[in-house]
Amino acid sequence: MRVYIGATRQNDGKTITCLGLISAFKRRLEKVGYTKPVGQRYVDIDGAKIDEDALLVKTVYEPDCEIRDMSPIAIPRHFTENYIDSPHREELIDTITTAFNRVRVGKNIVVVEGTGHAGVGSVFDLSNGDVAALLGCKVVLIASGGIGRPIDEIMLNKAMFDAAGVTVVGAIVNKVEDEKYEKVKRYVRLGLERKGVDLLGVMPYRSALSSPTIGQLLEDIDGKLLSGNDGLQNNVEKMVIGAMPPHQALDYLTKGALLITPGTREDLILTAISSCLVGSDRDPSIAGMILTGGTPPQHNVAKLLDRIAVPSILVEEDTYSVASRIAKLIVKIRPGDFQKISTAEEIVDEYVDVDRLLEKLHD
Repeated sequence: MRVYIGATRQNDGKTITCLGLISAFKRRLEKVGYTKPVGQRYVDIDGAKIDEDALLVKTVYEPDCEIRDMSPIAIPRHFTENYIDSPHREELIDTITTAFNRVRVGKNIVVVEGTGHAGVGSVFDLSNGDVAALLGCKVVLIASGGIGRPIDEIMLNKAMFDAAGVTVVGAIVNKVEDEKYEKVKRYVRLGLERKGVDLLGVMPYRSALSSPTIGQLLEDIDGKLLSGNDGLQNNVEKMVIGAMPPHQALDYLTKGALLITPGTREDLILTAISSCLVGSDRDPSIAGMILTGGTPPQHNVAKLLDRIAVPSILVEEDTYSVASRIAKLIVKIRPGDFQKISTAEEIVDEYVDVDRLLEKLHD
């Protein structure tokens, strides 16, 4: 069996779904493989460009696949322009199929993760639909929230897979607010049934999966960790800009808050430290602090920072620039995000009909 996990847009939850499905499949089947034929965000490993999601799956589940086969193509800068100048579709096809044929050896099922919506890759003649057809996969589509928009987007993307001769076996709707869950589930199921699409699951919104960790921020904003190494897995649920008096800041320094303030604003830093040391019924403390402007706090304040488990990061940029960069970050699950990985597995296990999916893949 082979299943292609596609989506209607970026950040709909393909990787979260893949993590959960791989975990669920491993409890039901002996050998599970994975590949992401075309990747966009990558890291360099031994001279090879490896997609971040493929590295995540390799690290967490250790499938019996070579990492280069799990990420045969990663798109570097200027790839698109170079391809248009000199098309080489057959070379790309050979790279993808050769890697896939190695991955699928001895596997009961292979999970193939797509990239973006169905049309992504068309510019170099290998859309998601083309790749799914090339590898002989059946497709599951992931969409986000609501009723009307997910149905519209599922049908639009299904049309592209249909045109490629690929079977869409069902859809999963992700990021549904708890208070709307039952209504969305009922009407999306009815709406998709009218269109001949099986709803395989409706997954609720969980803020922890959409929030960056302090560790991700440390890496992405190129900061220097001053204290709180044990808190790098803290989830950031909101930003608090240090442009207010300390007594007002206390109202915002709650669980999951990230304080962004100049390193010279020791009044706000001490306020944040006090809120962590004293604690409150809003348990337990802020997620962390980013100290801007390149000036670290004075020695006595730095010693107090060492006493709390909350991470503090020093950056050269100003407060506004850092806050703007964080607001634009694409949140991705990383190998060390153990709680997020566990949450992804639990959500898929509880809210997706995995056995029904396996039946449809068998047909």
